[in-house]
Amino acid sequence: MARAGAVLGVVAVAQFMVVLDASVVNVALPSIQRDVGFSEQNLSWVLNAYTLIFGGFLLLGGRAADRLGRRRLFMAGIALFAGASLVCGVSRSEATLLIGRGAQGLGGALVSPAALSIILTTFAEGSERNRALAVWGAIAGAGGAVGLLLGGAIVELLSWRWVFFVNLPIGAAVLLLAPRILAESRAERVRGGYDLEGASAITLGTMALVFTLIKSNDWGWGSTRTLAGLAIAAVLLVGFVWIERRHENPLVPLRIFSNRSLAAADATMLLVAAALFCVFFFCTLYLQQVRGYNALKTGVAYLPLSLTLIASSALASQVVDRFTPKPVLVLGLLIATVGFALFTRLQPDGSYAGQVLPAMVVMAVGLGMVFVPVTIAATTGVAAEDSGLASGLLNTTQQVGGSLGLAVLSAISTSRITSELDAGATPAAALTHGFTGAFTVAAILCAAAALLALVLLPGRRQEHRDAATAAMAFARCPGAPYCGHLARLVARFKPTHPKEIPQ
Repeated sequence: MARAGAVLGVVAVAQFMVVLDASVVNVALPSIQRDVGFSEQNLSWVLNAYTLIFGGFLLLGGRAADRLGRRRLFMAGIALFAGASLVCGVSRSEATLLIGRGAQGLGGALVSPAALSIILTTFAEGSERNRALAVWGAIAGAGGAVGLLLGGAIVELLSWRWVFFVNLPIGAAVLLLAPRILAESRAERVRGGYDLEGASAITLGTMALVFTLIKSNDWGWGSTRTLAGLAIAAVLLVGFVWIERRHENPLVPLRIFSNRSLAAADATMLLVAAALFCVFFFCTLYLQQVRGYNALKTGVAYLPLSLTLIASSALASQVVDRFTPKPVLVLGLLIATVGFALFTRLQPDGSYAGQVLPAMVVMAVGLGMVFVPVTIAATTGVAAEDSGLASGLLNTTQQVGGSLGLAVLSAISTSRITSELDAGATPAAALTHGFTGAFTVAAILCAAAALLALVLLPGRRQEHRDAATAAMAFARCPGAPYCGHLARLVARFKPTHPKEIPQ
């Protein structure tokens, strides 16, 4: 157990670094723009470069961990992430910084699924594994709130370059400890060559989809470029399925989708991610643009949410031992739906304690009950040699769901803001009207996820519950997954209306 605890500590610290870096960059964007000379149009790519590469290579990273060795890929990802952080920190030009951010995304795509697979092969099924997940998820998940808080302090006391330099000692410590603590493991049954065609198709297809979703608000949903991007992504993804059906050693054996629990859980995560990204983005806009919070105060405002998520996920890891994942997941989604609905009560002159805090706490209670069981369900019945694949699938589902949800909800919010401004509303009232409209759709998405889980997820107790990756969703959601989109749009958010809204 001592060794298992050390393994948990190493992978948790690594995931914390990835999550922390994604959120800590948010508050550094204005300083980066002034110092490096980014244009308003290119500034968003400080975060988009990370998001695009991270989302595009997640699935490939998960399968590579199974085949090449989980510790090997984990260490390679850490080394790449730390090295790329150094490049970002010393950057003097746009191109150098963007290359460094893309390399960070690739490093994160290698680290995350490999870390999940290491947890899966270290802890025994059942309560031992679930307790480890709660600890690991809580530590990693705290990176989101800590990043917002730490980022403001670092930028104010040192400089924006230190939001990248902080990764170097963390990465060095992990690389020093990993060979001594982590045992190497890989899929034993894999034979034959690599599925290079499938790997190329799924990576390029996912990147094309994420890129198009990122740019859809700028291009317009009905524009030729958006439609062309979606068409290219569809062709590549359909081609991937065609390749996988015929390849002797496919990157993603399609048999894995015959696992009803995995398929239902991934579909549920798609909807949950689409709703969750909305809250962090629009709540941050509300606090900063309507209520006038600075970045540091905004980070402090999110601390109750993070603490509640930690406590709720710990409780869920215990409750799920007594029940199957399904009832815990459905109940969590219903509670989270109530939390999303409470956000629709925001007013231009509303108070944090009276409106924002109650919504945050209720939503966090529900989501804390969601992340553990949904990931248990997504890995139930998955063979050990496919653990990285299952992790990569869930990560990719979350990434695409978040990108799609945020793009659609941003369009809805902007439309409502423009309509209110045309009607003569004040900027604060118009912004709040747009944000609450997005929260309404998010509540609907979360309710749909609850219905989907209720109908499709198997309800019987599983004899082989693979809970090992359950904390990953928790670690992702309040941290890295939303932060790229959050900062990208917070930094540039301007309704498409000739009347300028004061920032």
